This record gives sequence, C-alpha cells and structure tokens, in this order.
Amino acid sequence: MSGFRQQNVDDFYEMGEELGSGQFAIVRKCRERSTGVEYAAKFIKKRRLSSSRRGVSREEIEREVDILREIQHPNIITLHDVFENRTDVVLILELVSGGELFDFLAQKESLSEEEATMFLKQILDGVHYLHHKNIAHFDLKPENIMLLDHSSPSPRIKLIDFGIAHKIEAGNEFKNIFGTPEFVAPEIVNYEPLGLEADMWSIGVITYILLSGASPFLGDTKQETLTNISGVNYDFDEEYFSNTSELAKDFIRRLLVKDPKKRMTIDQSLEHSWIKVRGPSALHTTKAIKRRNVRHEDSGKRPERRRLKTTRLKEYTIKSHSSMPPNNTYVNFERFSHVLEELGAAEDALRELQKSQATSREDLCALRSIYEEKESWYHEEQEGVGRQLVGLRQELQRREGQRRQVQEDLRGAMLSANALKRRFGKLENRYEALQVQFTAEMSFVEDLLKTVERGGDGLRGVC
Repeated sequence: MSGFRQQNVDDFYEMGEELGSGQFAIVRKCRERSTGVEYAAKFIKKRRLSSSRRGVSREEIEREVDILREIQHPNIITLHDVFENRTDVVLILELVSGGELFDFLAQKESLSEEEATMFLKQILDGVHYLHHKNIAHFDLKPENIMLLDHSSPSPRIKLIDFGIAHKIEAGNEFKNIFGTPEFVAPEIVNYEPLGLEADMWSIGVITYILLSGASPFLGDTKQETLTNISGVNYDFDEEYFSNTSELAKDFIRRLLVKDPKKRMTIDQSLEHSWIKVRGPSALHTTKAIKRRNVRHEDSGKRPERRRLKTTRLKEYTIKSHSSMPPNNTYVNFERFSHVLEELGAAEDALRELQKSQATSREDLCALRSIYEEKESWYHEEQEGVGRQLVGLRQELQRREGQRRQVQEDLRGAMLSANALKRRFGKLENRYEALQVQFTAEMSFVEDLLKTVERGGDGLRGVC
C-alpha cells in the first residue's frame, strides 16, 4: 500500500495559481519552500463513502501513485512527493508548462511529416517505456500529450494523467469501460479483455488527427462515435490526406485494427519505416507498399519534402477545447458506456434465455412423458392398493369375527371354570366330611378291636 505524508502540504510548498481542473481534481502551480523549485500540485478529492460516486476511491489513488512512483522517463511526467489530509490526496508533480502539443503545432503555418514523426517518436518512446513495464495508460489523447517547455528549439514531449492507468498482469483478465470516447479502442467499447494494445489504437487516432486535423471516428453524437469505433469506420479522405505519404497512412492502418492481436505493437511501431527511416530511403520503402494513391517517384531524385497544412489542426484544437467540459472528458460517457454494457449483457441474457426456452421445452416434453408414465403407474398402483384394501377389509372382518368367537369361547370357558370351581368346592367339602367320618369310624374300629382283645384275654384266664 502506498504511504502518503500526513503533514500539511502548505508547510512545505507555497501554492500559486490554478493550472487546470477536472471532475474530482484541481491542479495548482506551487513552489517548494526549501529549494524554490516549481512543481504542479494535483489535489485529488477523496471518496468518503464506498457507496458514494463523489470523489476518487482510495484504491484508484493508490494505483495511480504506485504507477507514477515506478516510472522514470524523459517523456513521462514524474512524481516528486505525495501528501494526504482529511479531504484530499495531493500529488506533487513535475511542472509541465509548455502546453498541449496540438496547440503548439496549430500555431505553425505548416508541418512536415519529418517534424510530425519527431514528436510522435517521443510519444512512442514514452509508451515503449510504459509497455515494457506492462503499464497501459488507457487515456492517451492530445490533452494528455504536453510540452515541457514550448520555447525550446526541440520541445520535449511529456505524457501526463495516469488516473486510469493499470498494470497489466498475465493471466489476470481485466475489463473496464473508461477513457475518452473519441480515442478509446474497440475492445473498450465492446467490454472485452484489455491490454497494452488499447494504447496503440489511441496512438493511431492521434496520428490520424496530427496529419489531417480531422478525427477518424468522431460522429455527431457520442453513440455514433462509439459505433464508428466498434465498426472501424474510417477512411483517408483525399481532402485531408492529399499531401500525406503512403508510409504515414500505412502506419495508421496498422494501428487502427479491430483485433488487438493483429494490431501493431509498440516495438513494431518504432521499427516502422515511417518512424525509423526518413529522407531518400523512405521513398524506396513507400514504393514497396501495394496500395492505392501511392506516389511513385524517380528513385534517383530526392523526394519532395511534404508540408501538411495546420489550418485544420488549428480548427480541430479550437473545436476540441470549446466542446469539451472542464475535465476534458465526456460527462455522460460513463453512463452511456454502462448502458451499452447493460444492453450487451441483456442481449447475452436474451440469447441464453432463448437457449433456456428450447431446453425448457425439451425438458417439459420429457417431464410430461414422465408424468404420463407416473400417472399410469399411480393408477395401476391405486387399483392394486384398492384391491389390497378390500382384501384387508375382508380379513379384518374375519379377524373381528374370530375375535368375537374367541371372546364368547372365553366367556364360556370362564363360566365352565366357575362351575368347576363350585363343583370342586362341593367335592372338597364332601371330601372333608368323608375324612371326618372316616376318621371317626377308624376310631370306632380301633376301640372295638381293643375291646375284643381285652375280652379274649379274660376268657383265656377263666379257662
């Protein structure tokens, strides 16, 4: 996570005039109190709530700062320091005071292709440095191509504004809808995976405007502009490109390619003959390109120095500044892009729904067949269960009859048992009476025998 200084920025820098403003940022000239060196202070309004759309999120600010801290190149703005307070993050940046490149060129009467490629080479050098660090700028446009000092005989280009720049990581798919509509690549408009190739498309658009003063895809409405981009609807109108070399147009053609994989890379751009080779040798390469409007010239002569009128470029810059809001971006582009994204998602959902309907129809037929089979089975089962219930009812009635019979038999047995019990009692009583009688008679017999025995003894004594 990026560490920001929590001190008061005013203690270290003296703030001066306002240089520009955006939707959530304002830039002021400032002077470092300890050294007297001038810088630009960019005040970025922080988003207070994650659910709010006012201000810039902490994550986005940290991403911009991390990228700026990583880069150090003559053609890219440099970060000097970062401060943070309760409401803002303040970036202390290199002061780029030369104005926009297009404004500088529009002041000239004419522009040679050699001069144009001199500036374009610096842009490519800066982008080459970024791309070799896997950093995509994603917002390359004339307003973000500045001059360090326009009074210098050889002004130096500076690429600025890394607010939506991203580090491209292999295997990590990245999609977003952002940037300025006139310069965004088709993959941004169509919400497809993004990479370094999107910057190359923007360079193609910038080059087209630089050489002609006309925008290749700009329509009467933002919707028309995005449609033109998605369809790659552009041409080299003779009115604008009558003095433009075939090499220059070939350079643009190789950049304005819809398929990012077939688009010219930054390394290939720097090796393109229009950029790498100037002067007599460029003519021979131009003849090798088999396209219409190729200007064949005698190889033994030095080619005519092409001069491009800057009148249309001046008109473009004036129109661009007057039609753009203060933050140099279309206010409703994000909203419109989200609508396009939602429409695309809705179309995908509709196609999926149609597939689902067909599948559902097949499933419904299968379910109906299963239902009919189940219904037939249930009907058979119901009949079988009904028959079983009838049998069970009959068996229950039979069992109930048996139960009643058993109960009656049980009652008869109980009555028989009671009768036997009473008879047993009588017999028992009779037995006891007989026992008493038997005991008395036995006693009588014993007494009789004793008497008889005593009488016999007396008779024997008399004899």
